[in-house]
Amino acid sequence: MRRLSRDRLLSFVILAPAVIAVAIFVYGFIGWSGWVSLSNWDGLRPDMSWAGFINYLKLFSNPRFQIDIRNTLVFTFMFLASTMGVGLLLAIILDQGIRGENFFRSLFLFPMAVSFIVTGVVWRWLLAPGDPAAGRLTGVNVLLSAVGISPGRWYTDPNVIYILPTSALGRILDSIGLDFLLTPNFGFPVALVSIVIAATWQMSGFVMAMYLAGLRGVPDELREAARVDGASELDIYRYIIFPMLRPVTLSVVIILGHISLKIFDLVAAMSKKGPGFVTDVPAYFMFETTFQGDHYSQGASIAIFMLLSVSLLIIPYLYYGRRTEAEV
Repeated sequence: MRRLSRDRLLSFVILAPAVIAVAIFVYGFIGWSGWVSLSNWDGLRPDMSWAGFINYLKLFSNPRFQIDIRNTLVFTFMFLASTMGVGLLLAIILDQGIRGENFFRSLFLFPMAVSFIVTGVVWRWLLAPGDPAAGRLTGVNVLLSAVGISPGRWYTDPNVIYILPTSALGRILDSIGLDFLLTPNFGFPVALVSIVIAATWQMSGFVMAMYLAGLRGVPDELREAARVDGASELDIYRYIIFPMLRPVTLSVVIILGHISLKIFDLVAAMSKKGPGFVTDVPAYFMFETTFQGDHYSQGASIAIFMLLSVSLLIIPYLYYGRRTEAEV
């Protein structure tokens, strides 16, 4: 009994510093940011007088923040689709037992060892448009011009493609209840494609590793039994393997989704807010508002909004994980 009490005391002593640090520097600062977001602190001198939710009302009525929400939704959709598609394809190829699998697996995983800042700087060089009008091309545009493809403006492109309500896609979105995508403020910023390319290059290796682990967990007996029953390889993937990869897919969506919702360093390194805010995101808006404009209460409200948006992904996932463990 004395030995057990001593072990518990030792465990408490070891864990106490970490618990205190997390309580202060994570949850304490979250609470502080929430309080600042409800204050009148607008300038270098702190003003913690109560303002209520006026900062949030101003935030959602800000045209730049509305554009940021649009950019986040578009970037998240493109980022998830491209990264999961490339990662799954690479995993399927490596799962065939090709020669040099260890080399290619390491090669595809290598971008994860690079920070988003480095990735942004490198892809900013690669996708630098140069001056197409004067014939001075740089980066990828040199290759595109060599094969007869018109050079792009990449992250400097100010164009936004809007979905017309009268178009075929607009009628489909309206019929399935996604008519909010047809508002004048919602569109497809072309410049975001550059950010998606860089982000996909960095994170597709992670997705590949996740899916490869899931593929290796599918028993060979199931595949052989399906082949004996006359199923084609496409049917095996469609009706056996892909359904068994749903837990992996859910984990990938949660992880990539929270990365896309709080993306900052890649955007800051590549394009900042871009022309007409076409590549602006809430995190960069928060950075400029707080540390360059000294509007601390408004910046804190942006930070709390980002925290809540990420929580909408993380909390249901944690609940689902605990419920699954309890059922097992």
